[in-house]
Amino acid sequence: MVSVIIPVYNGEQTIRECLDALYNQLYPTDQYEIIVVDDASQDETIAIVKQYSNVRLIRQKRNGPASARNLGARNAKFKILLFTDADCIPQANWIKEMISPFDDLSVVGVKGRYTNKQNEPTSRFIQREYEEKYSRMSVQTDIDFIDTYSAAYRRDIFFRFGGFDESFPTACAEDIEFSFRLAQAGMRMVFNPKAIVLHHFETSLWGYLKKKIKNGYWRFYVIRRFPRKLVADSHTPQIIKIQLMFFFLFLFSLVMAPFSKLASGLFYVSFPGYTICHLRSFIEIFQRDRSLIWMAPLFFFLRSTGLTLGLLGGLLVFLLSRVTGKKKYHPD
Repeated sequence: MVSVIIPVYNGEQTIRECLDALYNQLYPTDQYEIIVVDDASQDETIAIVKQYSNVRLIRQKRNGPASARNLGARNAKFKILLFTDADCIPQANWIKEMISPFDDLSVVGVKGRYTNKQNEPTSRFIQREYEEKYSRMSVQTDIDFIDTYSAAYRRDIFFRFGGFDESFPTACAEDIEFSFRLAQAGMRMVFNPKAIVLHHFETSLWGYLKKKIKNGYWRFYVIRRFPRKLVADSHTPQIIKIQLMFFFLFLFSLVMAPFSKLASGLFYVSFPGYTICHLRSFIEIFQRDRSLIWMAPLFFFLRSTGLTLGLLGGLLVFLLSRVTGKKKYHPD
């Protein structure tokens, strides 16, 4: 028996599809409960949720998704906790597939996957990014990275390790931090690609860039806690880290070229290196969705720019906090 927990904030546009999908699972309805934790929504979210008689609605003051998930877990009745997001549509066999790995008593956490049916180039490219990560994870017997859009944990393990860190104020890295905490303690987590939720991704280039900046910013603080994950984790393709290294050297060479011949020379190393590192990605995009090939250089540039700006922003805010003593914009 399982508890499905959904944090929501101003989710009137999506929560109905999510709940409808959970009501139509290929799983006995008396074997799972649905808990929605509202994080002080100001739209019609609460009114919509109240239309579902079998959904437990819990409300809290605005405190972020990590707090909402923890609150839902504390109120859960059953031994397996499933998490998804209010803008996700779990497919009909989602619950069944999410809990099936727990037949192995060594498994404490399970990760599912995204799928997407949008036609916009940006959304299709984001799905390609995820597919690259899923390919990496599908060949690993154990993983160290579970995203809460499709996540499951044994309840006792979840609370033994303190749940999600509520000092992360936004939905971005609290699930990564928790995964790394479990992995560091030797807990076993697995990836099940058959546990699928449908999701609507960003459709604009500006939205994509902002998302990458946000990812980079909060990832900085996770890496501070788990520096070994900078070398490798089960989710992030190694080539992306090499791309970012060349991109940073490229930016450095552009800024410092007027002042240093050495920096100017870096351009002739970093730019070709950055380009070569994307050849495999170009080939995969051409094979799977060749209409994206013409926009791929722009997406790669935006990804590198966003992640680099986010990481540097996280570093800057951290250093400023050390000077001022204020920690308002980071969780440490």
